[in-house]
Amino acid sequence: MAKKKTGKPKVHKDLEGFDIRVNSFGEVVSNVDIDKINEFLNENVEDKKLTDREDSEDNK
Repeated sequence: MAKKKTGKPKVHKDLEGFDIRVNSFGEVVSNVDIDKINEFLNENVEDKKLTDREDSEDNK
């Protein structure tokens, strides 16, 4: 069985205090607005599915 990790994980400075959980109904609950999370991901994570597309913005 896996051991539970203790302590706080290292996070990006823009996501300090970010907490996300799944409640008893299976809903994702977060203390940060989903739009702010999506904005952060758009700025900091490359979408690997779109990098080789002919119509991507980088190829224009």
